[in-house]
Amino acid sequence: MVWNVSDDPERRTVAELPHEIHTIEHAWIPISDGTRLAARIWLPIDAEQNPVPAVLEYLPYRKNDFTAIRDSLRHPYFAGHGYASVRVDMRGCGDSDGILLDEYLKQEQDDAIEVLQWLADQPWCNGSAGMIGKSWGGFNGLQVAARQPEQLKTVITLCSTDDRYADDVHYRGGAVMGADMLSWASTMLAFNARPPDPKVVGENWREQWLARLDQTPPFVEAWLSHQTRDAYWQHGSISEDYAAVRIPVFAVGGWADGYTNAVFRMLEHLPAFSKGVIGPWAHEYPEVAVPGPRIGFLQECVRWFDQWLKGKDTGILDEPRLTVWQQDSYEPNPSYPAKRAGRWVQEASWPSRNVSPRVLFLSGQRLGDSPAAGADRCIRPSASHGEHAGVWCPFGEDGDLPGDQRPEDAVSLTFDSAPLPERTEILGQPVVHLELSADQPQAQVVVRLCDVAPSGVSTLISYGVLNLTHRAGHEQPEPLVPGERCLIRVTLDAIGYSIPPGHRLRVAVAPNYWPRIWPSPVPATLTVHGGGQSRLDLPLRAAPDVEIEPFGPPETSPVLTVEKLRDPARSFKATTDLASSERRLVNESDTGMNLLVAEGLFFDSRSRDTHTVSGHDPAQASTRCERSITVGRGSLETRVETDSTLSSDRENFYLENSLLAFENGVPVFEKSWQKKVRRDGG
Repeated sequence: MVWNVSDDPERRTVAELPHEIHTIEHAWIPISDGTRLAARIWLPIDAEQNPVPAVLEYLPYRKNDFTAIRDSLRHPYFAGHGYASVRVDMRGCGDSDGILLDEYLKQEQDDAIEVLQWLADQPWCNGSAGMIGKSWGGFNGLQVAARQPEQLKTVITLCSTDDRYADDVHYRGGAVMGADMLSWASTMLAFNARPPDPKVVGENWREQWLARLDQTPPFVEAWLSHQTRDAYWQHGSISEDYAAVRIPVFAVGGWADGYTNAVFRMLEHLPAFSKGVIGPWAHEYPEVAVPGPRIGFLQECVRWFDQWLKGKDTGILDEPRLTVWQQDSYEPNPSYPAKRAGRWVQEASWPSRNVSPRVLFLSGQRLGDSPAAGADRCIRPSASHGEHAGVWCPFGEDGDLPGDQRPEDAVSLTFDSAPLPERTEILGQPVVHLELSADQPQAQVVVRLCDVAPSGVSTLISYGVLNLTHRAGHEQPEPLVPGERCLIRVTLDAIGYSIPPGHRLRVAVAPNYWPRIWPSPVPATLTVHGGGQSRLDLPLRAAPDVEIEPFGPPETSPVLTVEKLRDPARSFKATTDLASSERRLVNESDTGMNLLVAEGLFFDSRSRDTHTVSGHDPAQASTRCERSITVGRGSLETRVETDSTLSSDRENFYLENSLLAFENGVPVFEKSWQKKVRRDGG
């Protein structure tokens, strides 16, 4: 095997693989209703003589352009290790026929099951298959596994969730995701509006494009119309019936990502041969993710697939169930370090006998070991609370991480521990119980857990949110009785974090978190009562400190040749109108223009999100998301633009979406949508 060092000094590019491979650049997979799905396939060169298992990645993100670079890093690698590695564009995406009408529909799963059958029927496949995917591809791998197709033997799922309502981009704790629900919907509206490739689909590409433009809906209208945990969200959530997943699952997450909680739940509920890995990473594959350390994840995937698709004993069955990067304390920085300080630790099972709760009680302004009476404390919303939260689902761009929490702490109720006498290791999901009341029938509570250094710098460890009308569950909102005390539970996001001696723990409580969470209809004052009922349950890890290095260095197959036609750019701006007390946050991102040299395809993506909230009437919040995507080849340039706005008053949400399309700068399509949705408890 020969190694070449790529432009990334942490990653080795494998120049030679165990198997010589060839690529089928385009294949049509027929579906029983007449739809054709577009695929790219990487194969060992002798696969027809010696059939191999298939590895399927099934996505809506266009194999020809927008994921072509990342696909080139790993699919040839799998093929070179003896697999038919297959990348399929879902119905309505890329060059595939049809329209994508929403996330995770039954049709999506039905199509995947037919794709698996088609793969098993090919002369180069031995009939067995695994699925791998990050985010959407991680979701649908789990969902297809729950359908139990006979060809599917295992799933590798990254940055995904088992619960589409409580732990995804739409709602958190029963509250609307302010900065993310519309942003993601606007992105998908633009993604779905892109044309198929004329080189692949032929002369009728424009007809297909216009049909796609006309029939593609703004997904946010459906998402906002289901504000409680109903059948819409239960569909596709494997947490509704974990027992339906009977095959081994390799679940991967990152502490900087928005989807880490699911790894713990899945390890608790899925078959005993499932395993999990959590690193310090953002929403990315671990061999290329930041912050580091990056790992030899593709080698781990091959070991996993060899175990379950080839029947090789790779030692996986003898290894611990969970491996995590236990992060060290650090001073907050919104930009990513090359490597996050910490160490690898492992747990033989989850839940782990090495992790037990420590209870700390909130009283007065203190966080102590025993309950104590304290004065009631009140807090009103501040329009600035949440500005330093960072991005909920970051991809590794500078500026995404939370900053110093002192400005947030200043507009919250804070409860501080004494300086910790020894190193304290947290692993799992902290839970905060609060005895509180509100002066309005609708309110929310946000709880942050922070690491306070002797210098006073406050680092966000984790946070949790609860729409208080959902305090008894997400199915049926129940208005609060103003002034009436209730004992509520807020589960914070999972974390692996080590606090050095001399630092303090801080619990911070506030009634809003803009723009992460959409504000309540009326500004609500929360009162945390000092009767000794409020407490923090902290999952502490105590185990021998064993030094391990469980992973090899990152490896990939050679990346495609890419020419940068325009450099990427990113900016964040926050402004305040002192006269009106209106606060505005603007996040702009430009991926730059890339040219795939071999194909002659060029593409870019630009976005601007503007979040506005009034300090006097937070019900009048608004988020505007603008997108522009260009795709072209040679003399053909296509561009789609979307403009989406979510606003509210005390009774309703208001949605406005528009879609424009251009061919060589000339408008060819325009459409707009408006929808009013009544607020349902939030």
